[in-house]
Amino acid sequence: MKGVLGGNPQKEPLHYGEVFDLSTTLAGHQAVLSGYQVFINHTGDSDLRSFLEDKIENVIRPNIQQLTEILKANGVALPPAPPERPTADLEGIPAGARINDAEIAVTVSKDIATGLVAYSQAMGKAIREDIAMLFGQFHMVDAQYGAKLLKMLKKKGWLVPPPLHIAQGSPEEVPV
Repeated sequence: MKGVLGGNPQKEPLHYGEVFDLSTTLAGHQAVLSGYQVFINHTGDSDLRSFLEDKIENVIRPNIQQLTEILKANGVALPPAPPERPTADLEGIPAGARINDAEIAVTVSKDIATGLVAYSQAMGKAIREDIAMLFGQFHMVDAQYGAKLLKMLKKKGWLVPPPLHIAQGSPEEVPV
């Protein structure tokens, strides 16, 4: 195929939807980095702390780097990033001001679920294969982290399930 959309995807122009998705994903990752640093300061649970530290170092920072490189290479201005947060002593945070571990875990779970939807939409909009694959990679990794976090939520008793439907009697006795 010849023309603007033929050949090497990195040399193809981004469309406005791809620019928007890349930029808002970068802004979101920057905000999540700062927020998760605050969460680390508040968590007393070592498993949750390890999960957050791992996600920051092995997912969030590398994603920020990839997104930044793509936007710069395409001449797109980067969104402003909030400052990174310093380490704080959990005991120095007043009890009423602390974010508890269950709140942190559920918020991170919500972040992952929201990201999965956004990544799916970005994949569907992309016309550059490299951009679709990037969001596909983000989706796959976050799905794995979501599964790990779900196990943790259940194990720690932090999962608040919606009302569960339990059928009474045998399937033949259940009204339709």
